[in-house]
Amino acid sequence: VQLQASGGGVVQAGDSLTLSCVASGRSITTYRMGWFRQAEGKEREFVATISWSGGSTDYADSVKGRFIISRENDKNTVYLQMNSLEPEDTATYYCAADQIQWGAGNYDYWGQGTLVTVSS
Repeated sequence: VQLQASGGGVVQAGDSLTLSCVASGRSITTYRMGWFRQAEGKEREFVATISWSGGSTDYADSVKGRFIISRENDKNTVYLQMNSLEPEDTATYYCAADQIQWGAGNYDYWGQGTLVTVSS
């Protein structure tokens, strides 16, 4: 599975931005999907995850209520809608795929990141 994230850019605090992650090479219909981010000088951290059907989601406390993860399996695509962006959200965002439908654990596949910069 190859994952390509896109949609990053430079925005102002309070703005919204939607990231997309398109998978190729295999259908991700039965895969758990996730978004992670890594700010400069910091470790990568979990942002959001969604089950294979989209019926279950989970978020980091820092983005809960502001970010929404969703998916369109017929397009092999996962989205991260980011609202009320804060400078602290500045990071490179990565999407990831896992062969289990839902649960915890490491992800099997990782995409290239897309940079999001939020100015104050």
